[in-house]
Amino acid sequence: MRIEPTKIEGVHIIHPVVHGDERGYFMESFHAAQMFESLGKKHEWVQDNESSSQQGVLRGLHYQIPPMAQAKLVRVSRGAVLDVIVDLRKDSRTYGQSLSVELSAKNKAQLLVPRGMAHGFLTLEPDTIFCYKCDQYYSAENERVLHWKDSDLNISWPIKDPMVSAKDQQGEAWKDFDSPFTLSNS
Repeated sequence: MRIEPTKIEGVHIIHPVVHGDERGYFMESFHAAQMFESLGKKHEWVQDNESSSQQGVLRGLHYQIPPMAQAKLVRVSRGAVLDVIVDLRKDSRTYGQSLSVELSAKNKAQLLVPRGMAHGFLTLEPDTIFCYKCDQYYSAENERVLHWKDSDLNISWPIKDPMVSAKDQQGEAWKDFDSPFTLSNS
């Protein structure tokens, strides 16, 4: 696998080696030793999640506060998404900046999202299946949401009026956000 750093420290795009022929393909979607060797950080994944969404669904921008903060390894097994993260680590040089990456069943790219990031995605194709590993269990009482359309975040979503849950429509404004995250707890 090839691991590509991004402009946000700790966030990496992972490109698996895909072996294909007329029958189909094979790939290792996760290899702990290779990731540790490349990143120098070991993740203990404790929960796998999968969601199915129609085209034009936006989920996010979600995060969990310490002590239940989560790192995620995300990918798409069917369809395509615009995956978006926002750096919430107040001592990071990219604090408040976002990163958008297209993940799809076709490109098979994955995104490693460390703790201290808000995360969301917008489905670009019908019947998209989004899969992700987490290094901490889901905790409803520790979950928070930043507003996906906050003008201070200036995220360029390619669909003007996506389908968004009531919870996500009521996300917190960036100007009201008080970060519990630092680089050391990510």
